[in-house]
Amino acid sequence: MVQNNNQQVSVLFMLFSILFCVCLIAANLFATKQIALGNISVTGGLLIFPISYIVNDCVCEVWGYNRMRLLIWTGFAMNFFFVMMGALCDWIPAAPYYTNEAGFHGVFGLAPRVAVASFLAFIVGSFMNAYVMSRMKLASKGAHFSYRAIASTIVGETADSLIFFPLALGGIVPADALVELMLWQVVLKTLYEIVVLPATIHVVGLLKKHEQTDTYDEGISYNVFNLKHI
Repeated sequence: MVQNNNQQVSVLFMLFSILFCVCLIAANLFATKQIALGNISVTGGLLIFPISYIVNDCVCEVWGYNRMRLLIWTGFAMNFFFVMMGALCDWIPAAPYYTNEAGFHGVFGLAPRVAVASFLAFIVGSFMNAYVMSRMKLASKGAHFSYRAIASTIVGETADSLIFFPLALGGIVPADALVELMLWQVVLKTLYEIVVLPATIHVVGLLKKHEQTDTYDEGISYNVFNLKHI
């Protein structure tokens, strides 16, 4: 077991942080389009949002919960900034010659109710994913990465769906359709992770080898607001 207590941020961690933030922002944009997967209708965000959970698993596995906590809050801040700037631009009157205001509003005019639901769901789901990943690694002494990755995704995605859909669509979408939508989101996102799991395992192995670190979160604080130690 290799532990690395170096507080410096590596280039690879920085690149994973950028990817994480891009996925969160892009998921908001893609979610404005409904796409059909056979007979199932989902948001375009399904194409990219699960990648943020894969990054979550990789960061927790290699650098530990403390670094992932920092990354989750960084992603939240960047996403919040993007959404607020988009809302501000949407609110400012368009130039007289601009003819695509309705289209711009459709992408960036995120309703406050949806925005709040999205932010809360992301925070809770991401932290639950990281917590399960961290605790299962300690319990298994670092074994069974595949099971840990899948289990943490199920927990995180379930929490995300249970928060987002009732808050964002409750009273708009019929209750039975809402439950079905939530179930499909969890199932499809989990299947997404399973399909790319071989690549995730390979990436984690390369990261551990390059970084010379394999962090075990022994004796740490899981307080989501504790940012003193990264």
